Amino acid sequence: MSAASTAAMGTDEERPVLEVRNLTTEFATPSGPLTATDNVSFSLNRGKALGIVGESGSGKSVTARSIMRLLPKTNVMTSGEVTINGIDIMALNDAGLRDIWGPEVAMVFQDPLGSLNPVMRIGQQVAEGLRVHHGVSKKEARIAALALLRSVGIPSPETRIDDYPHQMSGGMRQRVVIAIALACGPKLLIADEPTTALDVTVQAQILDLLQDQQRERFMPLVLITHDLGVVAGRTDEVIVMYAGRIMERAPTSVLFRDMRMPYTEALFRSIPKIEYPSHTRLATIPGRPPNMVHPPAGCKFAARCRYAQPRCVEEEPELTPATRADHVYRCFYPVGTPEGADALGRNIADGKLTPEGDRIQDD
Repeated sequence: MSAASTAAMGTDEERPVLEVRNLTTEFATPSGPLTATDNVSFSLNRGKALGIVGESGSGKSVTARSIMRLLPKTNVMTSGEVTINGIDIMALNDAGLRDIWGPEVAMVFQDPLGSLNPVMRIGQQVAEGLRVHHGVSKKEARIAALALLRSVGIPSPETRIDDYPHQMSGGMRQRVVIAIALACGPKLLIADEPTTALDVTVQAQILDLLQDQQRERFMPLVLITHDLGVVAGRTDEVIVMYAGRIMERAPTSVLFRDMRMPYTEALFRSIPKIEYPSHTRLATIPGRPPNMVHPPAGCKFAARCRYAQPRCVEEEPELTPATRADHVYRCFYPVGTPEGADALGRNIADGKLTPEGDRIQDD
């Protein structure tokens, strides 16, 4: 390989495959506009895996669907910039979107049964994208579908290829959905809570499969989940979302070692630990997310935060760099800092927290 080719390859790998800038999505509701995502910005390079974590309603799935332009056209307003391999997604019409769904970007949805056509055999569904985007014959598409089913771990694909979705287990259906997403060799794969409703063993198998395929194809992966434990060891970077905003972003190892956002800490504290004795009560985050039709003026997490001070209720913090440029957070009293320790101590002294630092929940 020539030096020029090597340099060009290096440039392509360094250029972000996905760039999202100031992505904002609003839903029109009878009570007023609801901001589901608010100025979300991030990028993702080739071969990298990004985790997006947060509670239900934090804006994770809306972010993914906004990137792919899968939201309804009525009563939904989306602004900002989204580019995939230099393609301006926001400028595409319906025909243009159909051209990129599959070859450029694909999604693995959280409900495989709802994602699959119940009256089409799975082989037809895997082969459909190949026939539409690559113009291969029916015979060639079936051969490719067999190879895809085999690659995602479907046992005896020669016999299962003519099954209907209802004839397969939840785990097998999710493998079929992954095969469909990978059929056209997408440049970007988005997995939206791909292990929902699957048992723990099957969850691990599906996550391992996604990780193996991502590494084998050297494609960027966006993994959306509510569980910080899922992204540990499976992603290069993590974004923590709350109330439609990015609350913290950092390399995965840095986030777990040096988290700064109290919301991130609260999510981490709620993960069951293997060292817990049997029947140990799990930690929860008290309260509920804010009403985003009428959001609070200050920090959106202040009402549930054990570090919160009067300033948090009145003023919303901006994303602030930590000790390294690729780690940013949104907090005035960050975890692991003197300011955070002082705020925690004041709340314990004022009786707002237990001596152990837990919030005292209202009756």
